[in-house]
Amino acid sequence: MTYSTLISPAELLPHITDPDWLIMDCRADLTNRAAGRQIYEQGHLPGACYAHLEQDLSGPIIAGQTGRHPLPDMNTFIATLSTWGIDSHVQVVAYDDKGGAFAARLWWMLQTLGHEAVAVLDGGWPRWVREGHPTTTEETPRASRPFITPRLRPELLVTLDDVRDYYMQAPDYRLFDSRSADRYRGENETLDPVAGHIPGAISAPFAENLTADGEFLPIEQLHARFTTLFADIPTEQAIFYCGSGVTAAHNVLAVAHAGLGLPRLYAGSWSEWITQPDCPIATGE
Repeated sequence: MTYSTLISPAELLPHITDPDWLIMDCRADLTNRAAGRQIYEQGHLPGACYAHLEQDLSGPIIAGQTGRHPLPDMNTFIATLSTWGIDSHVQVVAYDDKGGAFAARLWWMLQTLGHEAVAVLDGGWPRWVREGHPTTTEETPRASRPFITPRLRPELLVTLDDVRDYYMQAPDYRLFDSRSADRYRGENETLDPVAGHIPGAISAPFAENLTADGEFLPIEQLHARFTTLFADIPTEQAIFYCGSGVTAAHNVLAVAHAGLGLPRLYAGSWSEWITQPDCPIATGE
């Protein structure tokens, strides 16, 4: 069986020593780049490798051109996947301790390369520990495997130029802001130098996909949430963004898990948008 959206701890447990399964620890802290690796070393799922948000899942920041987490060069990322031992036979399971906020980034990046056997651990590290499953501080060596020739899915990704020159004005497309509602309104902005949102965007905080325990809402609730948000547009005409292209992937994952297909993602997101003086900004509701 292939898992392509979410997987529970109970479903993962029998496979933690399977060489055709790979567990990726994606824990991170946006205010402390070293924190994710540090907590991985203090304890992680058996056999898990560590994916660093800035070093592995992002490319170099270019001042005045990119956002905070630009996508890495494709060939560089493919080499990283090969180092981790991911080929066409490997089921990848990503987890974090923030309800999937960071793990979804790896999930989405693999989806864009056509590797559909990737899922996020529902409830992540907190649920795994809470349910009493094994953990370790040991790092298990993993042999590299050549990543498959990517089956690129460019329809899942939109650029700043796409949004500015077309999608923002197109009535048959809709933009959704995945950040918290206060940041969408331009309040309490602590990560980016300019507050606000892309004009016309609708607030859709990714955190509203989760229960109080950090697990995804039941499928029927996610389905109801996004069919209401999408209203009269098909899923492929919905575009999600966030602060830097990370947590927007959480909404894409939730939509897919709800059985609605895959929407698009503006990976540069708000932190890229505000680098360009001709990109308009809105505040408030």
